[in-house]
Amino acid sequence: MASSLLQSDTLLNQRSYYEATVQRAPVLPPLQGQQRADVLVVGGGLAGLSAALELAERGLQVCLLEAQRIGWGASGRNGGQALVGYACGQGQLEQQLGRADARRLWDWTLEGIELIGQRIAQQRIDCDWQRGYLTVADSARQARRLLAEVEQQQRDYGLACEVATGPEVRRHIDSPRYHAAAFEPLSGHLHPLKYTLGLAQAAQRAGVVLHEHSPVLRLSQCAAGVTAHTAHGQVSARYALLAGNCLLPEYAPALAPALARRIMPVGTYLVATAPVATALSRRLIPSAAAVCDNNLVLDYFRFSAEQRLLFGGRVSYTTRTPAQLQALMRQRLLAVFPDLAQVPVDYLWGGFVDISMNRAPDFGRLSPQVYYLQGFSGHGVVLAGLAGRLVAEAIGGQAERFDVYARLKHHPFPGGPWLRTPLLALGMAWQRLREALG
Repeated sequence: MASSLLQSDTLLNQRSYYEATVQRAPVLPPLQGQQRADVLVVGGGLAGLSAALELAERGLQVCLLEAQRIGWGASGRNGGQALVGYACGQGQLEQQLGRADARRLWDWTLEGIELIGQRIAQQRIDCDWQRGYLTVADSARQARRLLAEVEQQQRDYGLACEVATGPEVRRHIDSPRYHAAAFEPLSGHLHPLKYTLGLAQAAQRAGVVLHEHSPVLRLSQCAAGVTAHTAHGQVSARYALLAGNCLLPEYAPALAPALARRIMPVGTYLVATAPVATALSRRLIPSAAAVCDNNLVLDYFRFSAEQRLLFGGRVSYTTRTPAQLQALMRQRLLAVFPDLAQVPVDYLWGGFVDISMNRAPDFGRLSPQVYYLQGFSGHGVVLAGLAGRLVAEAIGGQAERFDVYARLKHHPFPGGPWLRTPLLALGMAWQRLREALG
C-alpha cells in the first residue's frame, strides 16, 4: 500500500502547469533481470541526472533507476527559481566551516548558476531560461533585515545588488505590498520540468541507461561494490548514489533510515493564472525577474514565458493538502497584485521538498561505495546540478570539493517518527507568530 505522502504527492501533480506544457517521451521500461554498471544512481531528478551526465562524460557506465517518471518529484514541480546561495544563509556555513570555506561554498553556487547556462547551450535545452532575481520585504522590520543582509553579501561575498526602498520599490515591482526590494542579475528562473527532461535526454545521449517505475527496495554491499534490488531486477555497480531525497524512504523505509531522520518532507504549492498581456506583466515586474519575499513562510512568483503568473506560497508540515487551497493561494496572489483580480487561475499543483534541520545541504557517504545527496531545502535548482558534478568528481578520485560539504554537521529532527512532524509544525507556528508581531 502506498504511503499517505506518496498518495498526496500523486494527487498534487494532477493539475501541474509544468506537466501540461511538456511533451514527455514514451515511458522508459522498468528494470528487468540483471545489469552491471560502474555507477548506480537512484533518483531521476536534477541531482541524479546531473551526476549521471557528469559521470558518463567521464567515461563511466551509469545506470539510473527512477521510482516514478523522470522529474516526477520536486525537480519537476518547483518554483523554477535558480538562486545564488543557500537556504541556511552564509552565517550557518561560516559558523561550521569558517569564513574561507564558506566563501568557497558561496562561489560554487555561482558556478552552479553558470552550469545551468552551459548545459542549456551545450545540450540545446529549451526551458525558458531568464536571468534576474528580486528579493522583497513586506514590512519595515523585514526591510531592515533585507538591507542588512544585502550589505553583508556585498561586503563579504561581492554580490552586486540594486536596492530600493519606499516609493522607489515600484520601479522593480508594481505592488502596494512591499517596503524594500533588492535586485541581483546572476540568479534567474526556468521551466524546471523542461530542464530536467532535457538533462535526461542529454544523459541518454551520453550513454546513461535510464529505467522508470523501478523503485529500489534494498541495497546490498560487498567488497566488490553495491547491488540494488528492485521488484523485477538487480543492478550491480562499483558505486551507488542515493538521490531520491524525501521520497526515497517512502518506497523503501529500510534503505537508509539514518538519512530519512535528517530531512523532513514539506508540502509546497503553486498556482498558474491564465496568460496576461505582455504590457501588464512587464509593468508588474519590469525586469521579468523571479521574485521572493524574505519571510519565514514565503511567497515566490514569476511570469512564465507565456505570461502566466506562477505564484507559490503556503506550506504544510503534514502530508495533508490544505483545505480550499486554490482560494487561499488566490487570496495571497491578489494581496501582491490586486490588478490581477479578473484573471482566473488555470492550474494548481504542489509537491514535497526536503529540508534539513539547519537548512544546509546534506551531502556525504554511507560507506566508501555509497554516496548521497539531500537537504536542498528549496535551493535545489542550482544546488542539485552542482552536487551532481561534485559527486562525479569524488567518484573520479577528486573529492576535495565534495568533502567540504560532507564536513557540515546535521542532526535528526527531534521527536522520532511520531512526534517530529507536530513538533516542527509547532516550532514553525511560533516563528511565524514572532514574524507577524514584528
